[in-house]
Amino acid sequence: MSEPASIEPDALLTPSAIGYRDLRSVRGPLVVVGDATGVGWDEFARISVDGGPDRHGLVLEVDHDLATIQVLEGTAGLASGGVEVRFDGQPLHVPVGDSWLGRVCNGRGEALDSGPEVTGERLAPVAGWPLNPVFREPPDEPVLTGVSVIDGLMTLVRGQKLPIFSAAGLPHLELATQIAAQANARGRPFRVVFAAMGLTHTDIAFVRDRLEARSAAGELVLLLNAADDPVIERILTPRIALTIAEDLAYVGGQDVLVIMGDMTSYAEALREVSAARKEIPARRGYPGYLYSDLATLYERCGRVRGRDGSVTVLPVLTMPGSDITHPVPDLTGYITEGQVVLDAEVQARGIYPPVDVLSSLSRLMRSGTGHGRTREDHQDVAAQVIAAIARARSAAELAELIGESALGETDRAFIAFRDAVERGFFAQGVDEQRDLDDTLTRAWQALAALPKRELTMIPREYVDRYRPSQDQTTPAADPARADGADG
Repeated sequence: MSEPASIEPDALLTPSAIGYRDLRSVRGPLVVVGDATGVGWDEFARISVDGGPDRHGLVLEVDHDLATIQVLEGTAGLASGGVEVRFDGQPLHVPVGDSWLGRVCNGRGEALDSGPEVTGERLAPVAGWPLNPVFREPPDEPVLTGVSVIDGLMTLVRGQKLPIFSAAGLPHLELATQIAAQANARGRPFRVVFAAMGLTHTDIAFVRDRLEARSAAGELVLLLNAADDPVIERILTPRIALTIAEDLAYVGGQDVLVIMGDMTSYAEALREVSAARKEIPARRGYPGYLYSDLATLYERCGRVRGRDGSVTVLPVLTMPGSDITHPVPDLTGYITEGQVVLDAEVQARGIYPPVDVLSSLSRLMRSGTGHGRTREDHQDVAAQVIAAIARARSAAELAELIGESALGETDRAFIAFRDAVERGFFAQGVDEQRDLDDTLTRAWQALAALPKRELTMIPREYVDRYRPSQDQTTPAADPARADGADG
């Protein structure tokens, strides 16, 4: 993978000497400029307004001498006669390097903290550098989030893309910030780039407060796009975040976790621009290229042969009406390698994070766990817990029909197991960080609620080695052991 040539920061996007004043129309966040010759698609532009500060834009479409430009700061106040557009002859570039670490910026990369403008030794296009797929290395090492239910049952792997599916009212922002504050790659240099899109100012204050410690340590980059910021900025934010992450990973040799949310807000911005361009809509009004557009973001992750670093992507998106078939989660699921699904029913039982284990999975978990990567019993314990949760759900549904007292001892043990695993293993505080040994110990304590004969997915040697004795089990597990749980 080639690197951009070293360019002085002051040379960033020097505008051309030719100014175009033929403003044909203004449509939502778009302007159409006439008599524009020699202009290319995705070219960066500066828009000078009489009596106001310059604005910036990107060329979306070129049709003969007409150039359609999306204006990052919005089009309010633009009218024919007082506008001059200068094109820069190249796509949008941003400075990259370690100078981003510890900074808090808006969605366009402008400083929101008290520091100076971010500069760098190199410039990189926000669209990223083309990467030959044959140079990709398969993900095979875990990224530990400190969240037991994720680390234990749907482990995130270095270089993976694993989305969080949520709904309105669920604590996806709390979970995303907790992961951003806690995640690590087992002793390797680790950085986090957090790109927030469409947040309220209250949520932005919450994110900054939760991540203050990691930001102060120089391990975090914050890009914060507010709900009242221009909609076009929302389209730019994840691309800038990924450009920063790629440089930190593939040039700086660091492992980088990119958290992007809310991707539904991003898709809504894309739909608004598509409507302004008068494109024929597809499902639910979204543009027909939504799949390929999301793929250009999600696929900018992974490991590269010959480079030490990696980019791991954790998109966060809300499902309108909790509908997992909505175009945004549906298309995201086709591109990514699994999902973590948050569920209102789990939250109603007082469990945080409210992960629906049976709807969640990490397709690369087996590549990043087990012997030599995590503990030897990790994969088997995860499989057994998920199987037992499925059995417990069936037993609970049967109990609703005939009453729990009519169930057999084994079914009652599985119901008790569900309570034990949710309270002792899944549930944890929003500021609580657990290592993997603690996570697996909690899983074994919950499994102790079941008879040994039911632990069919774990080799007997692991059962004898790790399963706690009766006096070591959690109190929630004890009532279920009346049937001779030692089996």
